[in-house]
Amino acid sequence: MKAHHVPWLKIAFVLAAIAGVGAALRFLPVALWLTHFQDYVRGLGMAGYILYIAVYAVCCVAFVPASVLTLGAGLIFGVIGGSIVVIIGATLGSTAAFLLARTVMRHRIEALTANNAKFRALDRAISREGAKIVLLVRMAVIFPFTYSNYAFGLTGVALGPYVAATFLGIIPGTVAFVYIGAAAATAATTASKVKIAVYVVGGAIALAVSIFVGRIATKAIRRAGIDDEPAADTPA
Repeated sequence: MKAHHVPWLKIAFVLAAIAGVGAALRFLPVALWLTHFQDYVRGLGMAGYILYIAVYAVCCVAFVPASVLTLGAGLIFGVIGGSIVVIIGATLGSTAAFLLARTVMRHRIEALTANNAKFRALDRAISREGAKIVLLVRMAVIFPFTYSNYAFGLTGVALGPYVAATFLGIIPGTVAFVYIGAAAATAATTASKVKIAVYVVGGAIALAVSIFVGRIATKAIRRAGIDDEPAADTPA
């Protein structure tokens, strides 16, 4: 599978998510559950945000795919709050995994990447261009997010540039998927067709922008010598 297939992977995931929400709305009292859960989390105040950030970070360290949590953040906190929660949680989790790979888990991660041609190409590219490659990989989704957090720990990139590149690189995909989650929440809790239509159109635009950015980054990654099968696991 080549890099130009990445958009189709994202689109397939989004369509599956929308189909799942539609089935849930039809057969389960999702609107009532969602309203109660939103009220509960919001009733926690800042603690609700902190709890979600902590859970997100732990899932990143534990190799749990982050996409569902990203959509969930949109459902619970809305576009702005959800994006902030996910970006902070993903950055903290990826930093923790990065540090673990450089310390107590180094030998294990080295064994996992020993025969991985893509990782060797990544390491060579980082030795030439540093954090720029981290930024492009985050935007292009060349590696699964949870895996790459550990893999980057074995490269020569410094901690500060790694954290900054991760924070910036995950923003486009995060906003797109959080927006989709928020749109699903709107569809479940409002009868306004106009409001639903606005969110659906906004979600489509956000996804299109994310895919466009990813394609640009993917081309840059290929020029840097990293050209292999992409992955669909993102914080978005």
